[in-house]
Amino acid sequence: MEALKKVYDPEVGLNIVDLGLIYDVQIEGGKVGVKMTLTTPSCPLHESLVKGAERTIQALPGVAQARVELVWEPAWNPDMMSEEARRHLGRG
Repeated sequence: MEALKKVYDPEVGLNIVDLGLIYDVQIEGGKVGVKMTLTTPSCPLHESLVKGAERTIQALPGVAQARVELVWEPAWNPDMMSEEARRHLGRG
């Protein structure tokens, strides 16, 4: 999760973890699987956020394979953001 905090959504200036986009991380040996979502299915940054997460995980020592799966359930909502993200966006 700490490594994924390096992946930022440039539209809002927040990382994907604090935005609440990361739903699950599974680690099995050198394989890392991540389930993440986007704020909307039509997000124009879809590819860059997914690829950015995969590259960031792949760069970690001991990781042989990184796979990010995009999921839509549960649907993202602003309550999923961290307190820090809410403050940044003036919601906390």
